[in-house]
Parts: sequence; C-alpha cells; structure tokens
Amino acid sequence: MTEQVLDRVSGYERWFNTLFEEYFDTLSVGLGAPSFSRFTPECLRLLRELSLRGGKRMRVVLLHEAARLVTEEPVEGLEAAALSVELLQTHGLVHDDLIDDSPTRRGGPSTYYAYRERFPARPQAALGLTVLAGDLALALSLRVLLEAKVPVAVRQAMIEVQTRAAADTFVGQIVDLERDFAAAPGEEVLHCVADYKSARYSVLAPLQLGLLAAGEQPALFEKELREYARLVGICGQMRDDYLDLFGDASVMGKPTGTDIRDGKHSYTVSVLLAAVDDAERRVVEAALGDPSCLTETIAAVREIGERRGVPGRMQADMRRCAEQATEVAAGWRSRWREEAVTFFEHLPLWSVNRTR
Repeated sequence: MTEQVLDRVSGYERWFNTLFEEYFDTLSVGLGAPSFSRFTPECLRLLRELSLRGGKRMRVVLLHEAARLVTEEPVEGLEAAALSVELLQTHGLVHDDLIDDSPTRRGGPSTYYAYRERFPARPQAALGLTVLAGDLALALSLRVLLEAKVPVAVRQAMIEVQTRAAADTFVGQIVDLERDFAAAPGEEVLHCVADYKSARYSVLAPLQLGLLAAGEQPALFEKELREYARLVGICGQMRDDYLDLFGDASVMGKPTGTDIRDGKHSYTVSVLLAAVDDAERRVVEAALGDPSCLTETIAAVREIGERRGVPGRMQADMRRCAEQATEVAAGWRSRWREEAVTFFEHLPLWSVNRTR
C-alpha cells in the first residue's frame, strides 16, 4: 500500500481509538444498571480494558473505505457502525478465550481468566460472568445502531446486517469446534469455517455497513461482495494458521504452536499431515492436542513442515486466493470510485504478506 493509504489507515485507527474511549467513558451512565450492583461496573471495566487494549482496527478501516467507494464526503452513521463492528469483535474475543481456555489476550489477561482470578473459589460464577460479559458486548453492538443518527431505513438495514453477521459468527464457532472432531477435514470444510467464523463479520459486514451509510444499496451487489469477503477471509485465516507455526514469535508477540497444542485442524495442520511420511506423521500427531507439548517438539514439527515444503505450498495457496479476491474487486471500477477500488484490490495481498 502507498504511504498515502497507510497514513489514512493510521488516521482511522487514531480516530476510532479516541471514539471508543469516549464511548466507554459514558457507557456506565447510559446502561441504567441498579445502583447497588458492583459486578456491572466491573464487567464494563473488563470490556473496556479488552476493547481498548490493541487491535489493528481493520474492520473500521474497511468500513470507511467502503463508504469511500461511493463518496469522499463525510458520511453520517460511520461512528455508530464502527462502534458496532468493534463491540461485536469484543464479544467474539471474550467468548473465544472462554472456549479456548486462553489466559491472555492482547498482552493482558483474558476476561475469563480475570474473572477466575477474581473468584477463585467460585469457578461457575467466573464462567457465567464471562458469558454474560460477552453477551453484553453483543447487545451493545446492536444498541449503538439503534441509536444511530441516520434515516430509519438505513438504521434498520444496518441492524439487519449486524444481526445476520452475529448469527453467522455463532454458527462459525460451532462448526469450528465440530471441525476438530474430524480426523481430516477437507479444504471446503476449512474454507466454510473461515467464511462463517471470520469473513462474514470481519469483512462482509463492514463493507455492507459502509456502503449503507454512504447511501448505496449493498443488496444489489450481494454475490460479489460475499465472494470478495469470503476470499479475503480465507486468505486471512490461512495467514493466521501459517504464522502460528512458521511465524516469528518475537514479531508476533506470542508463542508459536498454539494451534498444534490445542489440537486444531487448521490449514497448516491439514497441509502438513498431507505432506508427511508415516514416521513424521507420528511426531505431528503426538504433538497435536497435547497442551504440555514442549517448545522443542513444536520446533521439530516446524522443521518437518519446512523440509516437506509446507510454507511454500501455503504461500502459493494464499497468493492464489488473494489474486482471485483482487480480480473480484477490479470488477468494481465501472461502478465505484477508482481510488477506493484500488484499496480493495491491494488489501488481499497485504493480508497475505503481513507478519503478525
């Protein structure tokens, strides 16, 4: 991406981080919780800390760039839409960490582990409060749209987009867990999980919300928007899975091998198991699903993958997917602003080349 685009992306991030902080500053007043409750303010504090603690804000970037497809003028409704997509993301992080039993998130304790530390003798209460914290973030993501200062028809359409995105994400979480019960899920299963669990709320919904805010009717272009989002989502998930084994832990700020230890049948694991011989398979399968798997064992699995050409195969798959997404976006030139279309053409390859 050009320096101009990168500056614009950085501007969205700064703008939104300020907006998000201001939102949480006023949230406790607007929530209307009983005055005696101590748990409600604590829940809001945990949601605030998680929400403001990092994140690339790419959903916010997509939202704004989608509006720029239609117009370069300021667009009403983007603030509410941005808050909505990031609150839905917060919901997903809270529940993901509960499902995965993850102690940390974005350099701090996960909401689940914060509650576990708060209530060491009440594990069921810690679990319940974590679920409710995630549910509250979801409800808030819809409420900000209900309060958006946009025409009623636009507001209703935005709520429909986010409600559908949330439901698709829940289905994605279910089939993600189901995938790991299969001995060898096929590529289409992996693509379907990436689409439902990630692409629909992280790419498609911001695209639709940005277009709606700018006065466009995304339903008229449903098929191509869905295809673009699906391909970008698959690229992103492939890259996440690739970095989990072949990435640089010092750059990513987290250890590699998490998917192996968790027993996840990721894109990387799928390609790896298809490439190894019997002796190597025994090494990989012994590590797969072993939470106490040593760093040395992960390094051995990585070395097997490198010897078998797994990184090159995955990079080729990612690039092919990215090129297909770029081709879809190129078809928008006759309809929308060329500068904004160029951003969406470049985005898939950026996703493939990122290092964290």
